[in-house]
Amino acid sequence: MNIEISNNFKKMTTKAIVSIVLFLIVYILLLLLAIVLTIASVIGGFYIITSHFHFITLGLGIGLASLGFFILAFLFKFIFKKHKTDLSHLTEITKENEPKLFNLINEIVKEVDTDFPKKIYLSSDVNASVFYDSSFWSMFFPIKKNLQIGLGLVNTTTEQEFKAILAHEFGHFSQKSMKVGSYVYNVNQVIFNMLYDNESFRTMIQNWANISGYFSIFVVIAVKIIEGIQWILKKMYEYININYLALSREMEFHADEVAANVAGSLPLKESLLRMDLSNHSYNSVLNFYENKLAENIKSNNIYKEQSFVLNYLAKENNIVIKNNLPIVTPIDISRFNKSKLIIKDQWASHPSTEDRVLNLDRLNIIKETTNQELAISLFTSPNEIQKKITNKLFSIVENSNNLTSINTDNFIIDYCREYEKNGFNKKYNGFYDNKNPNHFDVNTVENSNKTETIEHLFNKENIDVIYDYIALENDKNVIKKIEDKVISVKTFDYDGQKYNTKETRSLLSKIENEIEDLKNKITQIDITIYAFFYDLAKKKGEESKLKSAYTTFFNYDKEYNKKSELYSNIINAAVFIHNVTPIEQIKSHLSKLKEIEVDLKKEIKNILESEICKPEISEAIKENFDLYLKENLVYFNHDKYIESKLEILFKSINNYAYLISREYFLTKKELLDYQISLLSK
Repeated sequence: MNIEISNNFKKMTTKAIVSIVLFLIVYILLLLLAIVLTIASVIGGFYIITSHFHFITLGLGIGLASLGFFILAFLFKFIFKKHKTDLSHLTEITKENEPKLFNLINEIVKEVDTDFPKKIYLSSDVNASVFYDSSFWSMFFPIKKNLQIGLGLVNTTTEQEFKAILAHEFGHFSQKSMKVGSYVYNVNQVIFNMLYDNESFRTMIQNWANISGYFSIFVVIAVKIIEGIQWILKKMYEYININYLALSREMEFHADEVAANVAGSLPLKESLLRMDLSNHSYNSVLNFYENKLAENIKSNNIYKEQSFVLNYLAKENNIVIKNNLPIVTPIDISRFNKSKLIIKDQWASHPSTEDRVLNLDRLNIIKETTNQELAISLFTSPNEIQKKITNKLFSIVENSNNLTSINTDNFIIDYCREYEKNGFNKKYNGFYDNKNPNHFDVNTVENSNKTETIEHLFNKENIDVIYDYIALENDKNVIKKIEDKVISVKTFDYDGQKYNTKETRSLLSKIENEIEDLKNKITQIDITIYAFFYDLAKKKGEESKLKSAYTTFFNYDKEYNKKSELYSNIINAAVFIHNVTPIEQIKSHLSKLKEIEVDLKKEIKNILESEICKPEISEAIKENFDLYLKENLVYFNHDKYIESKLEILFKSINNYAYLISREYFLTKKELLDYQISLLSK
C-alpha cells in the first residue's frame, strides 16, 4: 500500500527535519566546547599537580581535571539510556492459542506492507498500541515492534472496527516518510534525558564531591556549566517538541487514511466516536469495584459488565444501539459543547476526534463489510480470556485471595441501584445534571399564572440555556488564561471572529455581560419551575414543605462554599509536608495547621451528627474520624514526621471533602425527589 502524503504532511516533515539538523548543530558545538574544556581542565590539573606537588595541589588538580569529564559525561549519558517497557501488567498470546486473531493481524500486516509484531500482548484497558524498547541506537538499527491490545477495546468494537484500529497502529510504521517522526521522537528523548532524567548522574557527581572538599569546588562549577547547557537544551526541546507534535498530528491523519484503505472509513469513524463511551464504561465498572473492595468483593468478568454498562448508558442518553453496540454520532459527543472558542493547540499530540471524523468523511472510502460480530469473537475462548484478564487485574489488590466474585446478574442489580441513587429523576431530562437551583426569595413567588407542563419546563430550549451558560463560563476562564499569558497563543477565534491577545479585555467584558444576562434568564426559569411545583404543593396543603425544602437547599448551598474553603485552606496549610522544609519552618507551619484543624474537627463532628450523611459514612471512615478526633495528634517529633499520624490526618481531610460533596448532592436530590413526588399525589 502506498498512500500519497499530503502537502501539510510534507511541510511538517520538513520542519521536523530542520529541527533535527538544528539540534545536531547545537549539540556538536556544545560537544566541541566540552572537549576543549576537558582538554584544558586536564592540562590545567596536570600543571597544578606537577608545579608544586602537595596534598592540596593533588586534590585541586584532580578536581579540575574531573570538571571537563563531568561535562562530557553529561552530554554522552543518553547513549547508554534504554527505555524498558514494564510488561508485568500484560499477558502474551501466541498463534497456537489464538489462530483466528493472528490470521487477522497477518492479513493487515500484508495489506499495510509492514512487519509482523515481534510479540503480541493483551492488556486490561481500552486501547491498542505498538511499542518497543527504545534507545539512542534504535535510530540507526531496526527494532521489531510489539503489539499491545486492550481487551476493553476488543470488547466494545466489531471485527471490522477492530481491523481498522489495528491498521491505524501499523500504519504508523508503513511509510518511509513517517520514519522522520521516529527520529524526532528519539531526539526529543535525548534532550529529555539531559534535562530531566539526571538522578543517577547527580548521585555520581555527589559521591565524587563527597570524597574531598577540593573535588566539590569543581563539582559546583560543573553543575553551573551544566545548568547553562540545560537552558540551551530547554529552548531546543520546546522548538523540536512543537515541530514533533505538529508532525505527530499529521501522522495520525495519515495512519487514519491507511486504516480507511484497509477497513473503510465508516468502521474507524464509528469506533473513534464510541471510544470515550467505551472508556467511561470500563472506568465505571472499575469505580464500582473500588467501592466494593472494602466488602472483599471482586468481579468474575469485568468485560461482561463493561458491555452492560456501555449499552445501559447509551439507552439512558438516547443513543441508538446496533449489533449490540452503541452508534455514537458527532451530535451525541458535541450536543452539550456550546463553546464558541477555537484555539489551535500546538501542544496536542493527536488531532481532535471531531477533526479525525471530518477527515474520514472526506476520504469516504467504502469497503464491503459482511461480518458485524463483536471483535471478542476472534478469540478461541472469549469468556475464558475475559476471566483470565479480570483475575490478573484484581491480583494486584492487597489480600486478593480473600476476595469473593459476584456474577454479572448481581452486578447489574447493584449497578442500576447505585446509578439511580446517584442520579436525578428522568422527568428532569438532565436539566439539573450540571446545575443547581439559582437563589431567589421563595416568599415573593406567587402562584403560576399560566398552565405549564413538566415536559415544557424541562424542554430542550431550557436545557440549551444551561449549556450556553456553562460554555460562556468555560470560554471566559480560558480567555482569562490567555490574557494572563498562562496559555501562550498569538491569536484565537471566538464566535467566528479572530482576536489577538490585546483584545482579550474587551472580549471578556462582552462575555461577562452575556453571562449575567443568561444567569438572570436561568433564575427566571428556576422561579417558573418553583411556581409550577408550588401550585401542586398548594393543592395538597404542602406549600410550606416545598418552601422549607428550597430554603434548606439554599442555606446549605451557602454553607457548602464555606466548607469547601475550609478544605482548600487546610490542603494549602499542609502542602509543606510534601516538600523539603527546614525544621524551624516545619514547626511554624504545623502551628498554623493546628489552628485550621480546630475548624476542621468542628465540621467533622457536624458531619457525624448529620442524618443525611450517616448512610454515607462507612466503618472505615468512622474509625478514622474517631482516631482523628479523640486526641491532639503529633505529626512531627525528633526531627522526623510521624507517618502513621499523618495518614490519619490526610484520610480525615479526604473523607471530609468526600462527605461534604455527598451531603450537597443528597440535599439537592432530596429537594428534587420531593418535587417529583408532588406529581403523583
